[in-house]
Amino acid sequence: MTNTSEIILDKTDLSILRLMQENARMTNADLARELEMAPSAVLERVKKLEQKQVIVKYTTRINPVALGQTLLAFIAMKSSEGMGSNNTAKELAKIPEVQEVHHIAGEDCYMVKVRTADSASLMELMRNKFSKIQNITSTRTTIVLETVKEEQQLVIPVK
Repeated sequence: MTNTSEIILDKTDLSILRLMQENARMTNADLARELEMAPSAVLERVKKLEQKQVIVKYTTRINPVALGQTLLAFIAMKSSEGMGSNNTAKELAKIPEVQEVHHIAGEDCYMVKVRTADSASLMELMRNKFSKIQNITSTRTTIVLETVKEEQQLVIPVK
């Protein structure tokens, strides 16, 4: 990932990011029209944002309920590995049901977000996958009853 001190974004870059974050399927022509710029200039800007790794990936957001993934849980984990080692995090990240892995400060070492079909499949995940990661010494699971807001969009400043 690019060092953030090396990334300089101007008003136009921020406008492009704001529009693309709202609708990543927006065409280059529509972006150019919205920004009152030439399509070639907008395309060049977008390519530079990709090269600088400001724009990292284009994805589709899918409703997890449509795929039967109705259980959302956050699992705090302790690890026996020393500071600076990311072996546990790398192993956790390989598991398909794991959506996020965060190295955190405090009593626990990691906060992991998982989605499964139900509590039985969560138990299976913990027994068959998490238990095989040697450095995990304990887990504390919080099951989500209702999601009020779940957003991946960032607040983009206005210059």
